[in-house]
Amino acid sequence: MPCSDENNGTTGAYGIRHVLAPNPSPMTQNGTNSYLLGQGDVAVIDPGPLDEAHLAAILAALGPDERITHILVTHAHLDHSAGARALAAKTGAATYGFGAPQAGRSALMQRLAEEGQLGGGEGIDHDFLPDHNLADGAQITVGGARITAHHTPGHFSNHLSFEFGTTVFSGDVVMGWTSTVISPPDGDLASYFAALDRLESLAPHQLLAGHGAPILAPRKRIGQLRAHRLARHAQITEATHAAPVCATTLARQIYGDLPPRILQAATRNCLAHLIDMMEKDELSVAGPITDQAIFQRR
Repeated sequence: MPCSDENNGTTGAYGIRHVLAPNPSPMTQNGTNSYLLGQGDVAVIDPGPLDEAHLAAILAALGPDERITHILVTHAHLDHSAGARALAAKTGAATYGFGAPQAGRSALMQRLAEEGQLGGGEGIDHDFLPDHNLADGAQITVGGARITAHHTPGHFSNHLSFEFGTTVFSGDVVMGWTSTVISPPDGDLASYFAALDRLESLAPHQLLAGHGAPILAPRKRIGQLRAHRLARHAQITEATHAAPVCATTLARQIYGDLPPRILQAATRNCLAHLIDMMEKDELSVAGPITDQAIFQRR
């Protein structure tokens, strides 16, 4: 039976509890999902935004003899990690993550970030620094629950997914209601495809995402997301064969008329594709890489 996604504080299968943060938006759907895992000693996965009412709801989901001992963060976006420090102060629990926001970047993305003109950085929790770094494959046991951390960058360089039995908490890499934003240098298209492969290899029975309902057919959903991104790649390849182009123009051509915030996210996705094609020596670019940089076929 899947974890319930309907009521805050309810206990689903495997002792997983769900608390929905009150931060709905076009980028977060109904809000950020915080999960409680374990009995007695409890781990919180993604404490969400810095919101006192949400932190109070997390604490209210505990049983009378329970305490939060571990705070696990999938990635350093404000809607997932900003509440970690406040929750740690309230509970004395330690925080766990892959590392600082820049941890896990590829050499290319680090170089582009250091050049300083790439942009990006939307919604980053620059103050996030976990008490304990979890390496890829690291395991911890909390309240009878054994949790394995998997480094799954692509949406964000320090992104972790957490495996518990046949459930994987997939953060923002795999969601059921939308595809993820890949905004360089924090997002990386090549890493995203690798993350999809990694999650698929775990063969989970369900994925519990950072936003939206449980995903009860993980292999199917991962396949849909992979196909969606490959279709975008084909559209961008066709466009670059037709004429030199920038990410801003591509987004308008491919995605059409969108609200400004969503169009900006689409632009960053297009830029991720262009950078990936440049890295594969399919495209060249003159000057610094930005949303307006012109890419052309080699």
